[in-house]
Amino acid sequence: MEAREPRSAIVLPSGAAATGGSNPGSPTIRNPVPGCRPKVRSPDARHPGAPRPAITEPSVSVWQLTRRVVSSIRGINIARIVPGGRALSAQPWRFSSQLRHLPLVTLYLTERCNSRCVTCDYWRNGRADMDLAAVARLLPDLKQLQTKVALISGGEPLLNPEWGDIAELLRANGLRLWLLTSGLSLAKHARRAAQLFDAITVSLDGTDRETYAAIRGLDAFDKVCQGIRAAAAGGAPLGVRVTVQRANYRQLAAFVALARELGARQVSFVAVDVANPHAFGRVDDFAADLALQPQDLPVLARILDDMERDLGEDFRSGLIGESPRKLRRLHQYFSAVCGLGAYPPVRCNVFDYSAVIGATGRVSPCFFIPGPPQAAGRGQLEQRLNSDSMITLREGIRAGSRPECARCVCSLWREPEERGVQDFLMGR
Repeated sequence: MEAREPRSAIVLPSGAAATGGSNPGSPTIRNPVPGCRPKVRSPDARHPGAPRPAITEPSVSVWQLTRRVVSSIRGINIARIVPGGRALSAQPWRFSSQLRHLPLVTLYLTERCNSRCVTCDYWRNGRADMDLAAVARLLPDLKQLQTKVALISGGEPLLNPEWGDIAELLRANGLRLWLLTSGLSLAKHARRAAQLFDAITVSLDGTDRETYAAIRGLDAFDKVCQGIRAAAAGGAPLGVRVTVQRANYRQLAAFVALARELGARQVSFVAVDVANPHAFGRVDDFAADLALQPQDLPVLARILDDMERDLGEDFRSGLIGESPRKLRRLHQYFSAVCGLGAYPPVRCNVFDYSAVIGATGRVSPCFFIPGPPQAAGRGQLEQRLNSDSMITLREGIRAGSRPECARCVCSLWREPEERGVQDFLMGR
């Protein structure tokens, strides 16, 4: 039999290699890896006396085999094949790790804030603003990445003197906008904000002046409530977000009544993050005395029971953003903080469909995990999203190697079909 020159091979672990066979596009496997069952071809009927060589074939296609081998080995080097069998390169071939679609982007318009929250250090250390020109440079990439919704955050985004121009620019380029604000400046800008934003979420951590001031550092409860009423009256779908902590957990049911009174469409609850020392711009040692103590846990359990019994219609209507079952994760989280149990299980893939762009241009996979230093600057957004360092970071998150994720207070999971505009926004 005439010897044939072997074609270039797809390099696989453990010495296995896939080579081109007689039918281009249907290669055979030499030295098959476990899970690929060898078969013996039938003898050639045209040569009855010919010997019957054992020629191995894969029981699965090369593509299926390759996916099987690399399914848990992201970023493996695989030699790329071009027509004619010439090896083009051996650069890293990233399968699902690159982001080609970014339905949701978060823009930090500023690091500055006019609150004085005990849970956050943006107001202590924040300096930078994102300007209109920087947002304009993002637009071609956002279009290419098919971004539909921009969450406008910070710091306090309404402190950026160009916030209105930035919002108008984004809307003119087809993006829907969601504002996350402390509400301190909302009364002043309520009319324009209601026109520019498709949804507004206001942080409100007390149902009275004393509780609000103890947590937010300012006597501004009435001012924030005034802004909520004004924005809601202007037609903006408005939600209230409560950071639950020891100073306010007894007011959970009262928050629901207050949200209804102010004209909010939804109130949602999230535990104060005391397990991640670097969340919310923290740079100094963070004291975790904001969490519930063991003696508070039975009280919280009774409050949650009472809410499920007495506020059934508010759960069903969506005024309360979480289900009773999800609200009970608050109790599980604070129990874990007290060392009395495990943290609630986390299921999150927000890094697969979203990214956070800071006021300095640094790109991060989520609120709580900073992006690599190389992700800052003025380069193209898609290049920064798919740099080796960013892909490696996302793979570490996906593999569960980041301790922040196991203690996350606001994990988010969305299937591909749940990443449309209305999946992120409250409807008008």
